[in-house]
Amino acid sequence: MQLHAVDRKAPPVSDAERQVRQDLAAAYRLVAHYGMDDSIYTHISARVPGTEDQFLINPFGMLFRDITASSLVKIDLAGRILDDSPYDVNPAGFTIHSAVHAARHDAACVLHTHTVAGVAVSSLAGGLQPCNQWALQFYQRVVYHDFEGIALDPEERERLVADLGPTARALILRNHGLVTLGRTVSEAFILMLNLERACRVQVAIESSGQPVYPVSAEVSEKTAQQYEAGGGSHLPGQADPNAREWRALLQRIESAPATSFRD
Repeated sequence: MQLHAVDRKAPPVSDAERQVRQDLAAAYRLVAHYGMDDSIYTHISARVPGTEDQFLINPFGMLFRDITASSLVKIDLAGRILDDSPYDVNPAGFTIHSAVHAARHDAACVLHTHTVAGVAVSSLAGGLQPCNQWALQFYQRVVYHDFEGIALDPEERERLVADLGPTARALILRNHGLVTLGRTVSEAFILMLNLERACRVQVAIESSGQPVYPVSAEVSEKTAQQYEAGGGSHLPGQADPNAREWRALLQRIESAPATSFRD
């Protein structure tokens, strides 16, 4: 699919969109900080506030460490670039992210990675195992989509959405990588950070050749529910259970010498 710009002047950016742009740019910088980027590939997208058919995504060819709020590209579900941007976007990113945003209006942010640990676990027949605390956050809450080649076929979107279902917030793309969905940018990032850690621990355990100490189904479900409840980490005065951790994570990139992600 050819992605093209709309021949009209983009409206001014609202305060709500500006905040989402800054959070999304921060998420790109944090993905790079934690070594979860893959050159110029993979994507994080965020819905434009007040819309159901517009989202922001990275300019194709820019490293995640360099992305800023103003460099993000606004695009609609038809593949049209809606702002006056000098950049284009990756068609594979459009295929995956437009499918999720079209089907899951609860997903304000969609984050996709190709990490060594994530691809390794996605390539195992058993997938993600409930073998560590991070993994238990996703106990019976992760779904899978079979590999169909590089995601350039628009027809794959229907099958991906069917596998994703109406409620899952973690999707493993078989032989490919990981996807998380968040009601906020911070939620999508923190889910991915924990999913990535779960995969790294699983790969380390399996490489040891030692048996896994089992966790009962009852405790596994209890742990997953504790994560969903916020684990007592709420910041006073903030309804968002991720606000405390997100504020701390931003400190890792606020003092970076390069151009600010907020620009």
